[in-house]
Amino acid sequence: MPPVLTLSKRRRALLVGSLALLASAAHAQTWPTGRTITWVVPYPPGGSTDVLGRNLAQRVAQALGTNVIVDNKAGAAGTIGAAYVAKAAPDGYTLLGTSIGPQAIAPHLMGKLPYDPIQSFAPVVTLGTIPHILVVGAKQPFQTVADLIAAAKAQPGKLAFASGGNGTILQMQGELLKQKTGTQFTHIPYKGDTPALQDTLSEQVNFMFAPAAAALPHVRAGNLRALAVTSSARLPALPNVPTMAEAGLKDFVVEQWQAVFAPKATPAAVVDRLNREINAALKEPSIVALADKLGVTLVGGTPQQLGDLQKSDSAKWAEVIRKGNIKAD
Repeated sequence: MPPVLTLSKRRRALLVGSLALLASAAHAQTWPTGRTITWVVPYPPGGSTDVLGRNLAQRVAQALGTNVIVDNKAGAAGTIGAAYVAKAAPDGYTLLGTSIGPQAIAPHLMGKLPYDPIQSFAPVVTLGTIPHILVVGAKQPFQTVADLIAAAKAQPGKLAFASGGNGTILQMQGELLKQKTGTQFTHIPYKGDTPALQDTLSEQVNFMFAPAAAALPHVRAGNLRALAVTSSARLPALPNVPTMAEAGLKDFVVEQWQAVFAPKATPAAVVDRLNREINAALKEPSIVALADKLGVTLVGGTPQQLGDLQKSDSAKWAEVIRKGNIKAD
């Protein structure tokens, strides 16, 4: 009799497992069910992450035949919105449209967070990347990256660089430059990229790593000098400006990515459908034109590729932060 009881238990376990799989499959097949999807942006309205996210949300809504609303949950370097999504039900109705900051930089600066930037999320798709330009004021004496480094070595700590704030990707690039060249620069944090760029233009600081879209008009007008770009290849808009690697700094590719995540344990079928629809939207001419205006290089790709990118950048910036003993505000 014991063997019969054991077999019965196995059958019951198999039956329960099968029913659970059927329920999960049915849920994935019927998703969305007319419910509104919330696309959380962890920044205030008006930035590139918000503008691109809103336009993509409209395309996803059309493709899925449902409503997608954008909810700006700003604060704490983007971690408030991230925490909200991390705690949401993993059913595909709450998404996070975010960037490198909350997912790969801020967690290493802010101590214990109510979520794990990697383990608490299911990667969906990389939307795009924003290259940066190492710029100096037009009257600064530096003509090349080598000039800047030589001056910094001759006068340790005297040269200053601007950023949009402590913990931003703009600061991280300045810190990375210090660590790779053995130099000392003084970091001047501002409340946003715009005032940092203004003081670089007025030469209150010596240089900054600026988002390409913000810096390009000033470079073209001759008010800023571009020393190098942080992308892996030269920018079509600046064909004569070298990459950081061409300027002599290997392994200095830094691109500020934007991406979509879902809560951990969101069904794979739901993630795959979202990935497919967003990838399709990224190819639409209106989205391509918008991204060009925002200075975003569209990427797309698989959830796995986003997951690998996040892990790689998280490890990179954790090391930079540790070595530089960088603290959040």
